[in-house]
Amino acid sequence: MNRDEIKRVVIIGAGQAGAETAQRLRQGGFSGEIVLIGEESAPPYQRPPLSKKYLSGDLSMERLLLRPASVYAEENVALLTGVRVVWIDRAGKRVRIEGGRELPYDALVLATGARPRKLSLSGADLAGVHLFRTAADVDAIRPSFAPGAKLVVVGAGYIGLEVAAVARQSGLDVCVVETAVRPLARVTSPEVAGFFLDEHTAQGVRFVLGGQPALIKGVDQVTGVRLADGTEIPADIVIAGIGVNPETTLAQHCNLPIGNGIVTDRQCRTADPAIFAIGDCASRPMTHYQDRPCRLESVHNAVEGGRIVAAAILGSAPYVEEAPWFWSDQYDLKLQIAGLFQDYDQIALRGAMSDRAFATFYYKAGRLIAVDAVNRPGEFLGAKMLIQSGRSIPPETIVDVSRPMKELVAAAT
Repeated sequence: MNRDEIKRVVIIGAGQAGAETAQRLRQGGFSGEIVLIGEESAPPYQRPPLSKKYLSGDLSMERLLLRPASVYAEENVALLTGVRVVWIDRAGKRVRIEGGRELPYDALVLATGARPRKLSLSGADLAGVHLFRTAADVDAIRPSFAPGAKLVVVGAGYIGLEVAAVARQSGLDVCVVETAVRPLARVTSPEVAGFFLDEHTAQGVRFVLGGQPALIKGVDQVTGVRLADGTEIPADIVIAGIGVNPETTLAQHCNLPIGNGIVTDRQCRTADPAIFAIGDCASRPMTHYQDRPCRLESVHNAVEGGRIVAAAILGSAPYVEEAPWFWSDQYDLKLQIAGLFQDYDQIALRGAMSDRAFATFYYKAGRLIAVDAVNRPGEFLGAKMLIQSGRSIPPETIVDVSRPMKELVAAAT
């Protein structure tokens, strides 16, 4: 696809990935048409604060926006909100939106994100049972999010624990039900998971680990959750935080390859050279992981995907990939993660968990592959730099807290 042939870019999905693509195209000098289409009524906004400061009421919707709505018009980006795309015609290079309107494209970017998994239980449609993905979801929860209310969170991943933390700080009675034997089972080690379990328990959160919800109780309004073993947990509110599925419907309907997301190459290009896919909906080979296909649900991946696609459309130098990074805020704890910890065979702990400020470094065959840093931003940044550059620090050296992280990074090989 020749840059000079691209006069119109259509982006389906007005989240962080889609908005980043539009912004980078304009900043890179693209003068053609850009159409940014979103199903939600709001302009592009940040999702991570939804389970933190937006839920607590400390952050308004206006402050949640990635950019003021007026900026899109100023940059000549046609922002269509509250609009759903229902069909892609690859041969004719056009998309159809609900209602029948069709839009042509020279380059199409799929930034369709992911859909929250629903509880497949009787009673899951009762009032008071909520999914947690959009600002509208949080707005629906807030009226009943009051001191003394009984909250059951199903799922102990990042979202579930962040919601539990805000709920306890807001005075709710909180119980977390998780089918795994520990929280954060998919994203961190047993050691770090144990630390967060202890912290939440100390804050008054009750956990049912290895628990299997069987039924949501209630007539019109939820009154509780029954587990497979017969245990009943009273509830005024139930929030499902059991993960997401990549939104690949449009891609499937136009016969693009799917494999844990829309399959792309390193430039985020699908099997159709005119169509790209980025963010939560896409799976791409990642440089830092031997070009292993990865589908990451993170701000970093959304932003990076937008930058990669913009560079490809503009015909500029390829964007240099960063090592993946993530974060989670729970109470006064900031967990910052760099790299992917899967397949590690050794752990090195820098600092003491009892001090509530430490970093857990993950190694594979003697090389650093990831870090979980709790209230230790220096260790997070240092490890991120090392993973990015392919350098490492021996485990026996990294645990020596008498040596500053900057010094260790400078000497790393």
